[in-house]
Amino acid sequence: QLQASGGGLVQAGGSLRLSCLASGRTFSNYVMGWFRQAPGKEREFVAAINRDDISTYYADSVKGRFTISRDNAKNTVYLQMNSLKPEDTAVYYCAAKVYASNYDSSLKYAYWGQGTQVTVSS
Repeated sequence: QLQASGGGLVQAGGSLRLSCLASGRTFSNYVMGWFRQAPGKEREFVAAINRDDISTYYADSVKGRFTISRDNAKNTVYLQMNSLKPEDTAVYYCAAKVYASNYDSSLKYAYWGQGTQVTVSS
């Protein structure tokens, strides 16, 4: 089970940190990802982090602004979002999968959290 939190309303240029708490499984065995879905748009990849807590992957649209990290001792993955833009407005979902490949494909993730709303005002 994945529980995402930390969303909210922020002005453009501001920051938010999302958290995703995992329970029920061995967290360190899973690749973790963040996706987002804006109204009327398809769900899109944001970032992913491998089990080793070293390898990270980002969508071009968030590179240099967002940072994904994980704390295996706390069963939690984070998404630090800086320099937020109105186009970052979406529901953000955390997800988990076993295999370390196809990080940007939502179809490869077996487990999903409920989503947390991020709204960036201009």
